[in-house]
Amino acid sequence: MELSVIQLEVAEGIATVTMNRPPVNAQNARFRQELTDVFDAISDRDDIRVAILTGTGKIFSAGADIKERPNLVSEPGDYLRHNRLTRESFYSIKECAKPVIAAVNGPAMGAGFALMVFCDILLASDDAFVSMPEIDVGLSGGMRMLRELFPKSKARHMFFTGCHVSASELYRLGIIEACVPRAQLLAEAMKIAQSIAAKSPLAMKYAKEDANMVEELSLRDAYRLEQNITLKLSKTDDAREAQAAFNEKRKPVFTGR
Repeated sequence: MELSVIQLEVAEGIATVTMNRPPVNAQNARFRQELTDVFDAISDRDDIRVAILTGTGKIFSAGADIKERPNLVSEPGDYLRHNRLTRESFYSIKECAKPVIAAVNGPAMGAGFALMVFCDILLASDDAFVSMPEIDVGLSGGMRMLRELFPKSKARHMFFTGCHVSASELYRLGIIEACVPRAQLLAEAMKIAQSIAAKSPLAMKYAKEDANMVEELSLRDAYRLEQNITLKLSKTDDAREAQAAFNEKRKPVFTGR
């Protein structure tokens, strides 16, 4: 996989995915295709148990590359292909078989905010903010993303005005796990990643699938699903090893079986 705007580093079961398209990590077709390829690869790699998504510079992502937009209608179907690629780049994160931690190193605007929303665990630097500014360029979109994190009035206020919500406010509202100086952000994300990487990879694969699926189910159906997952996992070597290690007061050694 040849990468030019997305960087991938892997160490001790943790993948660090860094968006590197200066100056603001604006998302164009190349960016989105590389991001999709990277997260699809992470899903398949046995040496990766968790991923961190972050950006270079002072901005996580300013969203879609507006300079690309005038070229989207040169041929019939161009805009539809653009929309499909955009959707899939987001869902490559949500549907990644491994948990994804967003280390939001600065403003996350529009499609940049969407990248953050599709991650599993959210942290931000104390100079970060989120916004959905499409209304400011005569467009609309992103209300569903806003409703993932905010209640009705707050989401509509942001949607209709394009206003910013600071990282400190996100932390106060319980939307992000940490609001720290940028210099400490990756270290804070790494602590969570290391905790996840130490768990059974098989159980974590089911946990990610479980977390995604129960969002769409009733309480009864979701509980039934989780009971069935627990039943499957109870028969695995990893579950037996985890329980033995707990009883013997030692660290488990997982095999992914």
